[in-house]
Amino acid sequence: MNALKKYLGVVWIAIGAISVYYLFINQALDMWKAGGEKLVPAIIYTFILCPLIAYGMFTFGKYCLSGEYDD
Repeated sequence: MNALKKYLGVVWIAIGAISVYYLFINQALDMWKAGGEKLVPAIIYTFILCPLIAYGMFTFGKYCLSGEYDD
């Protein structure tokens, strides 16, 4: 079971990277280019959601890899 938890730690890190890539490249970048009233969601995606998602997923994956959830 511990090996599965470590494997899932890698999966969490990968999901974090993919979600930040998708959110920034596919969502926020188009909004930055469009400007106007789409600028507010672009700022929220870029400066609030991307760091929050990245930090949460990477931290959870790091804890899984280091064995914090082995008990």
